This record gives sequence, C-alpha cells and structure tokens, in this order.
Amino acid sequence: MHSSAPTLRINIPTLLTLSRVLLIPLFIVLAPERPLLGAGVFIAASFTDVLDGYLARRLKAITKFGIIFDPIADKFLVIAALVLLVDMARLSVWVATMLIVRDFLVTALRVVALSKGMVMAAEVGGKLKTGAQFVGIICLVLGGEFLGVDLFDLGTALLWAAMVLAVVSAYQYTLSFWRRL
Repeated sequence: MHSSAPTLRINIPTLLTLSRVLLIPLFIVLAPERPLLGAGVFIAASFTDVLDGYLARRLKAITKFGIIFDPIADKFLVIAALVLLVDMARLSVWVATMLIVRDFLVTALRVVALSKGMVMAAEVGGKLKTGAQFVGIICLVLGGEFLGVDLFDLGTALLWAAMVLAVVSAYQYTLSFWRRL
C-alpha cells in the first residue's frame, strides 16, 4: 500500500520545527506568572521559525514534512499566544478570533493552491501582519512599562494593526488565488 503522507526525516530544521511546538506548553505555563521568561520562550520559539527555514535552504534539507509542518507549527504558537492573552484579559476575543480565522483562511487557500500545483508566496501585507503580531504579542505578555512606553497600549495597538493587515492580506490572498485558478 502506497502512502502519500510526508515521511519524517529527522534533520536540524525538522528538530527546530518540532521544538517550536514543544515550547508552547512552557510558554503557556510561564507567561502569566513570569512574563519575562514567557516572552523569552515565545521569542526563542519564534526564532526557530527563522532558523529552521534558513538552515533547510542552506543545508539543502528541505523536506515535504517541513514544508507542511513548519507553517502549522507557526500557527500553533501564535494561536496559543492569542488564546492565552484573551485568557489573561489582555486581548479582545474579537481581535484574536479575526487573526486566527484569517490564518486558517490563508492556510486553506495555500493548501488548495498547492494541490493544484500553485505556490502562493507570502505577500507584503502578510509579512507586515506577522511582524506587528509578533511584537504585539511580546508587548502584551510583558505588560507594564519599558523606557516610558506603556507596553500594554503598544501591544494592543500593534495587534489591532495586525488585525487590519490580516483582513487586507486575506483579501489579497483570496483575490490572487481566484485569479490564478
């Protein structure tokens, strides 16, 4: 019997992707009571995303598993952070829901496109959304004030900006998908 499921080849990029998922429970446990450590774990987990992609290309270790699981690991990390921030009463459930729904929509479009032999690369709006979301999550986890800047206000503004960018980029992805179909 032939299976088309991606096989798991253990290499450094794959280990980094898996470590991102394994860091999620640690982040969830630490962030509410020890925000500096929680933010550090979130930053480390996020850094594995940059590093695994770089190493996969550099070492020519790109695998089907990595292509599929890397963006899923990213979504797990971000969704965990957004849900935790809602639970900590630091983020509106509405903003978190919009960001999560957008990510599912874009991921679904990418999967369908891939099944039709099309690759939908990340667009500028999506990259800006990711950057605003990343910094906003860290600010809201940390809370308080840093160098005279209210991190709660900054994080809230950044995640609202990320939500607007999410809607715009979801529209761009959807339009691009239908044009290419």
